[in-house]
Amino acid sequence: MKEDKLGFDAYEVFAQTDSMRPHEHQFSLLAPNPEMALTLAKENFLRRSNITSIWVVRRDHIVKSQPADRAQFARLDKSYRMKQSYSGLADTWRKYKTMPLPPIKDSASANVASEDCADDD
Repeated sequence: MKEDKLGFDAYEVFAQTDSMRPHEHQFSLLAPNPEMALTLAKENFLRRSNITSIWVVRRDHIVKSQPADRAQFARLDKSYRMKQSYSGLADTWRKYKTMPLPPIKDSASANVASEDCADDD
């Protein structure tokens, strides 16, 4: 789908500043084809900052969620991801560190111990 009267398409540019970081959206541009869009994006970034990778995606190739999906996302409980969910974790660990370990009750080792005592007689 051509965006303007000259027949150019809108492209979204994503850049990665470090190999361990995700690609982040930077800006949009108009170009006649993907190769030219990539060239324009490179020209823009080579002057400004160091980058590891550039992605150029035609805007009409991006698929997004619909407003009706918002209710579906709201139903998901993600409280475990929040910092507050872990607020009592240090106290819980301290409590268990101070508790003595219960003795191990293994029936096999108990039988061996009783047989050893019987041999001593």
